[in-house]
Amino acid sequence: MREARVQFALLLLSFACSSSSASAQSSQPTIEELVVTPNRIPVPLRQVGTSVTVLDAEAIEAYGNLSLQDVLRQLPALAASSNGGAGQPASLRMRGEEGYRTLVIMDGMRLSDPSLPQIGPQVDQLLSSGIERVEVQRGPQGLGYGADAGGILNISSRQAGKGWNGSLEAQTGSFDTHQLNANIGAGNESVDGFVSATGFTTGGFNSRADDTVLRDRDGYSNTTLHARAGVNLTDHLRAELVHREVSGDTDFDGCYLSDFSYTHACHSTYDQSASRASLTYHDTGVSHAVSYAITDTDRASFAGGVAAFATTGKLQRWEYLGSVQAVPGLKLVFGADYERAGQEAKFRGNQGYFAEALTRFSDAWYVTAGARYDDNDDFGSNTSYRFTTAYLVPLPSANQLKFKASIGTGFRAPSPYEIAYNSGAWSYPPASLVKLQQESSKGAEAGVEYWPASGLKLEAVYFDQQVDNAIEFDLANYSGYLQDPGRSTSRGVELSAALPLSRAWSWQANYTWNDTARPDGAQRLRRPRQLINAGLQWQPQPRWLLHAFMRSSRDAIDQTFTDVVPLDNFAVLDVGGNYQLTHTLQLFARIENALDAQYQEVIGYRTPGQAIYVGFRLTPGTR
Repeated sequence: MREARVQFALLLLSFACSSSSASAQSSQPTIEELVVTPNRIPVPLRQVGTSVTVLDAEAIEAYGNLSLQDVLRQLPALAASSNGGAGQPASLRMRGEEGYRTLVIMDGMRLSDPSLPQIGPQVDQLLSSGIERVEVQRGPQGLGYGADAGGILNISSRQAGKGWNGSLEAQTGSFDTHQLNANIGAGNESVDGFVSATGFTTGGFNSRADDTVLRDRDGYSNTTLHARAGVNLTDHLRAELVHREVSGDTDFDGCYLSDFSYTHACHSTYDQSASRASLTYHDTGVSHAVSYAITDTDRASFAGGVAAFATTGKLQRWEYLGSVQAVPGLKLVFGADYERAGQEAKFRGNQGYFAEALTRFSDAWYVTAGARYDDNDDFGSNTSYRFTTAYLVPLPSANQLKFKASIGTGFRAPSPYEIAYNSGAWSYPPASLVKLQQESSKGAEAGVEYWPASGLKLEAVYFDQQVDNAIEFDLANYSGYLQDPGRSTSRGVELSAALPLSRAWSWQANYTWNDTARPDGAQRLRRPRQLINAGLQWQPQPRWLLHAFMRSSRDAIDQTFTDVVPLDNFAVLDVGGNYQLTHTLQLFARIENALDAQYQEVIGYRTPGQAIYVGFRLTPGTR
């Protein structure tokens, strides 16, 4: 009851004030801001017909969460679920679709894990340190990125800048948590580079509710190294190399020993190495880029200290991307890619070609139209498309009103793992009798954005997405992968507001209503019907910054064998602040889950209680 009262009060307060916050204020893009994700080339945000949210480094620091997933889950239409604390398996679902449909890109590299059953991101291994910017594009984006991309997280590491610059950050707190992050960058007119190194450890907590005997803490450690270097070979030609290494160690509950007895003395390791080399040519009205990227992932699990499972995966990707200003008001973007991905002996290739026309019929009306052709080794050829439009209505006093709409299609072939599992020794009827077919998807949205001159920003979007013949694991019998014949849907509304109330105060809030259904009409698992996020910032003077963020999830369900059960409704409040002690030294502190809400996002797994963290950030500056 206390949780419900607090949640209701915060919600009323935030929306009554037409909210926005430090993080959200900095994360909300301005009318002339350029975004790259929607069309693969820089385009003014006011011309974009799809829904994009931008987070910058200041916004990420304001939220303060060590996990990038915990930052992103406070944005519109992003729902997260985790099997416990840090490092435990997690999913970040965009507009109610599966987490593996969310494509995560960092400095051009796809942070997909080819060792997973479905090739997708390991969001539980992504830390928030060393990141300069995140562009979040909601809805199917298969045109330029691959036909199964159901949403994009496009991450950029910190920029090198001119001269030398760097930062050092350390923090410590509850659950024996410690993190140290160092960034250094350097650059001039010809060469630039950036390196970020992070070490993170936490003792964790007993994550599984049925661990009543061992009752051990499930700790986690993560070491991440990210490096980027670029050389301007000429005024128009640039070469760039990016490399990333992530090593994670996780204690978890619920595994089986060699005699098939059940134990909570479980451990897993995760090692991913990703590299990308690119060459880009830019001239007036023309650009060409070629790149090659490779990702290697090794995962292993141990039960009672004995190796129980291990797998490796590899993803190789070649890309060409070009653009040309054909005539005034018309730009063409086109590309080709070939990807080969899988694990052990189960690999598959897919080649794709796409083209998109970006047209400007006037200074107020923008339209894009594009198509993509994919040729999959196992499932043949597919064609997908996307159309978008944005119309600007100029208003008095520099106010702006934008109407936008888009529609796009895609497909997903069953993964090599899904096919191999159903034909392997561990599968049995009904899954062993199913010949998996590819899924097809379609997504549409329509919305309006309003920017008054006062700084207020309002956005309302309606979306309608559908997946035909969705592939699901058999949670009732654990027999393997089943095809859900028919149409699975995800429809909803996203409302966002941002407002600097005064020179010291600012607010933000967003609300997502998401109605999901399987072909039989049943609600899809772990998809909250309601997501509520709100925030408040107070900066009485330049040295001080105080903030509070509330996130809430309501009306989600989960399944245990044949039983469908409701998940907890919850509201989590984080509060914190920082103080600029000197020009280069900042002190900060925060309390996560300040009201110690007790809830589950996945049935049977606990979530973190109240936690307190303190730290410092040293930024010597540029020289």
